[in-house]
Amino acid sequence: MARPSLNQRLVTDRPATGPFGRVAVVHEWLTTYGGSERVLAQILRIWPEADLYSVVDFLAEEHRDALLGKHAITSFIQRLPRARRSYRTYLPLMPIAVEQFDLSGYDLVISSSHAVAKGVITGPGQLHVSYVHSPIRYAWDLQHQYLEEARLSSGIKSCIARSLLHYMRIWDQRTAHGVDLFIANSAYVARRIRKAYGYPAKVIFPPVDVARFTPGAVREDFYLTASRFVPYKKIALAVEAFAAMPTRRLVVIGDGPDFEKIRAIAPPNVVLLGYQPDDVLIDHMRRARAFVFVAEEDFGIVPVEAQACGTPVIAYGRGGALETVIDSDDRNVRTGLFFEHQSVEDIVDAVHRFEAAGPFDASACRRNALGFSPERFRKEMLDAVRAIHETTRLKGAEVARRPGPVDAHAEEVTAKAVV
Repeated sequence: MARPSLNQRLVTDRPATGPFGRVAVVHEWLTTYGGSERVLAQILRIWPEADLYSVVDFLAEEHRDALLGKHAITSFIQRLPRARRSYRTYLPLMPIAVEQFDLSGYDLVISSSHAVAKGVITGPGQLHVSYVHSPIRYAWDLQHQYLEEARLSSGIKSCIARSLLHYMRIWDQRTAHGVDLFIANSAYVARRIRKAYGYPAKVIFPPVDVARFTPGAVREDFYLTASRFVPYKKIALAVEAFAAMPTRRLVVIGDGPDFEKIRAIAPPNVVLLGYQPDDVLIDHMRRARAFVFVAEEDFGIVPVEAQACGTPVIAYGRGGALETVIDSDDRNVRTGLFFEHQSVEDIVDAVHRFEAAGPFDASACRRNALGFSPERFRKEMLDAVRAIHETTRLKGAEVARRPGPVDAHAEEVTAKAVV
């Protein structure tokens, strides 16, 4: 008989706790503390006894307290050369990596997934709930954009990349069958889940730390945007739009691969502050006239953070922003406005419309943001898991009471004999 793995022995030796039994939480990779890690932190607050799994774990110790001090059980990729800096280059190996996690000793598995975490293997006696931040963006509807931005639109490297993404789609769709309940972070992502996997998803908005993002007393005459400087965030487009409005100031907070390229085109009325700690970001959000959000995001936490500071949002009218920003003629509820196209002309027009619309009520922005609190997230997440757990338990009991094929045949013979 094969000896059980170390983590299997650790799990099976530990007594089950709580109504869900033994719990495992699977996250993609732990390298930075961003939006998906904030979701993970709240999941761990619901199930503090859970074991944590991740493809790699290089998270800075300063963020470890948010995860209750937990270190993840990692895959073989953790030990590969240059994994700390170049873990994404091992994407082709990640499906194999997550399938090697031995989760057989757990009763409930919760995956926090935007790439491969939902592909862990679970059995019929286990409940798998997957909180999906997004189906794999570069393998599904954003494939062509990804290939173009990576300069892989043609040539032999393009053929290799397209074949790899084809393989990832097949694997991603197949592993969807192992999930008992999909939870999406927005209705927009729920539609993408339906398109990619063919399954419905319950929508639970991610948590936003609205207690820390609070309104300020004074508004100043500048607009704000904040983001990682990567192509799909469209920071360059915002900069170009304000270059066409030289009398209006834009402050940009963030860093990333495109920083130098964007700095080269920034006009005098656009100030690039680079990376800034949260307290600096919050201070600017409290003082800004409005927050400008140009990206098409699956959800987009930053616009909610801005509204928590009482700051209205000028947003691209697609993706998750449609679920977090209220564009209304009613001044008592409106928290921003939308523009239709990702273009300089539409952004300029939106800024003019925003200024013509008159003052926005900071308290309306704050009220809207309060609907995305961590407390709300934890309650809805726990309620959803409890409901599927109870439904699965009752269905299992019903199946167990049904007669098998042999018993059914015997009953039929007995019934005929009686007749």
